[in-house]
Amino acid sequence: MTTIDLTLKPLEKDPDPVEGEDGRRYWRARSFDPSFLASLPTSQSSLKPGWYKARATMVLRSGQIAGPQLYIPLSWGGYSEVSSVKFVLEGDEYVTEFYLPSTVRDFRFDPSIYPCEFECAGIQVEPAPGKAGAKSAFGSSLETLRKVHPRQLALWVRQGLRLLFARGPVALWEAAYWALVNHSRAQAGYGSWLQQFSTPSASDLAGMSAASPRFANVPLVSFITPVYNTRADLLRAMIDSVLAQAYPHWELCIADDASTQPHVRAILEEYRQRDPRIKVIYREQNGHISAASNSALSLATGDFIALLDHDDVITPDALYWVVREINEHPDAALLYSDEDKLDFNGARTNAYFKCDWNYDLFLSHNLITHLGVYRADIVRANGGFRLGFEGAQDYDLALRFIEKIDHRQIRHIPRVLYQWRMIAGSTAVGAGEKDYAAERARLAVSEHLARTGVRAEVETIPEMAVQRVRYALPDPAPLVSIICPTRNGVKLVRMCVESVRAKTTYPNYEFLLVDNGSDDDDAIEYFQSLADQGKVRILKDPRPFNFSRINNDSARAAKGDVLVFLNNDIEVISPDWLTELVSHAVRPGIGAVGAKLWYPNDTIQHAGLILVAGLAAHAHHGKARGDHGYFSRASLTQALSGVTGACLCVTRKVFDEVGGFDEALAVAFNDVDLCLKIQAAGYRNIYTPFAELYHHESASRGYEDTPEKMARFEKEAGAVRARWMPVLMNDPYYNPNLTLTGEPFTPAWPPRVAPFEPR
Repeated sequence: MTTIDLTLKPLEKDPDPVEGEDGRRYWRARSFDPSFLASLPTSQSSLKPGWYKARATMVLRSGQIAGPQLYIPLSWGGYSEVSSVKFVLEGDEYVTEFYLPSTVRDFRFDPSIYPCEFECAGIQVEPAPGKAGAKSAFGSSLETLRKVHPRQLALWVRQGLRLLFARGPVALWEAAYWALVNHSRAQAGYGSWLQQFSTPSASDLAGMSAASPRFANVPLVSFITPVYNTRADLLRAMIDSVLAQAYPHWELCIADDASTQPHVRAILEEYRQRDPRIKVIYREQNGHISAASNSALSLATGDFIALLDHDDVITPDALYWVVREINEHPDAALLYSDEDKLDFNGARTNAYFKCDWNYDLFLSHNLITHLGVYRADIVRANGGFRLGFEGAQDYDLALRFIEKIDHRQIRHIPRVLYQWRMIAGSTAVGAGEKDYAAERARLAVSEHLARTGVRAEVETIPEMAVQRVRYALPDPAPLVSIICPTRNGVKLVRMCVESVRAKTTYPNYEFLLVDNGSDDDDAIEYFQSLADQGKVRILKDPRPFNFSRINNDSARAAKGDVLVFLNNDIEVISPDWLTELVSHAVRPGIGAVGAKLWYPNDTIQHAGLILVAGLAAHAHHGKARGDHGYFSRASLTQALSGVTGACLCVTRKVFDEVGGFDEALAVAFNDVDLCLKIQAAGYRNIYTPFAELYHHESASRGYEDTPEKMARFEKEAGAVRARWMPVLMNDPYYNPNLTLTGEPFTPAWPPRVAPFEPR
């Protein structure tokens, strides 16, 4: 096979083709996620499995080219970061090599992670020299395979068998290859980040030890550790990690739950005699983890309780940062940190960089574990750990604990201080490893809501072993006013209106169609027919388009106590979409509520907004259906700083309180500005993945593709940046260890977390 030229076609109309004044054609990428469909010529048969080399020649005209990437499709559909390769610059070409585990006709090509203007005629693909077939693909990875622990391989085998039965042998082959590739990538990439930014030096630890006595508050921290037949090497590693703490004021309270293996007592006695801060109690009967944790708690005399599993470890600076946070926030009652995992070889991987306190996300999964540190007096007043919640005992403890404190007393430490070990049967391996834990977690959340007087049903999502909370609607259900501005676009409007009317199960709503100067006869006729049939109310606003003004005026004309701002290019998927949105919007303390929006090709358009340096980015943008995103956050209800105005639900009370949309923002970021005003007023904005709609984005109004429109866009974006810059640089629902300029939820180089400095 000779070199093949792939043809480029923009996906979702970004980038745009442009002809310059010099007559040369180029591309203009307007967003942080421009992408092409890169296809084989129709005369060319599909590329067969094997090794290939791809070359892209891009000539930059303005802006910045960074992070070009080629996505290889999976046989069951869609593109994912899992099956992608990055280009590297070699001379004047961007080059990458990759293996195709199955036949392919189309790729996705992302030329940059920044807006820019560039020339690119296409991509050339040819067989990679010196490589051939599957033997080469896996043969070159034998060293990687040798380093994979047998338990990791056993896990892959179990997952592979499930995939084989669900999707067949081709899918299994693809998954096996990409699992190896990404295992190797993760070790190299995250390991380098840890070494540079998250590994305290010997002098750092010495400085922390020297600084510890100078804290105004020097609390004693009691580790609670139930033990049962723990492997000798893992038990020693856990205890050694506590002994290595730079902060010295701790005690390790261990309850052996009647272990049957003699090495356990021998090791515990050895360490107990070595250091008086290590306390051990031996239970006569095995009572499981809740009872054993209570036995360990009976030994504790500290001001704070820290939960440490018998086979996990903490970093040597962990307690220093905990106590420093306690001193900086003396009212802190509950603290939690970021975490990562130790794979079967002991390598650190899979870091969870958490957001600040997020009650709604916490009801979806246990955000606190690990490292969780609790004020001891409140733990004891709550009765410690409850029997019957084994597998979710930490979660149940946290749910009962937060009922006794102000949520402002919960502090997040954005540092990886805990290493959760992946062993067979541990939920560190996968949420489904302990099925019984999921049911007990569901019960814990359900009882928490009942205790706090919230009418709701809680169900488990088995695929992820997380919870969904279905909040009850008021009785009667409040009137909802759906406000939908449009100009012409009769096909889109008909799709939008009819999908709402045909599919929506919510019992009490009105539909306001706002005609912004339509001059198309078919559109005018259709609008009139809707009005004649009493299906919608038609409001007329012939003035130049101003999203904020149109929606503010329409909200004043609306009759509902709940407002839904809906683009005319939205199509309903889930019949209970409106019920889901309204059930959140009417909750106390809730502001704007946003839905999960899909492109027509079933990739994510909107799963909430993340505040970044560019102003706002769509979280999990472009991920395929079935990809749950970063720690499942694309599929979990949670608070976020913003949601898109394409489908935004809010009570009239909250909307009026913050003054509605800023009419100086006619087109750009008016939704972000509204959400940040709502958040500043003390409300939580909510994203729910359980209200699903298609978004045919900007299909009606178009893009900012003229100099005048682009200038207006930049002016409005600048105004919002100036107004909210401190928040944009530190989104509480993101993490300072995650990038503001690259793909969301990837590590920042460097992070925005201050390194240790002696005090």
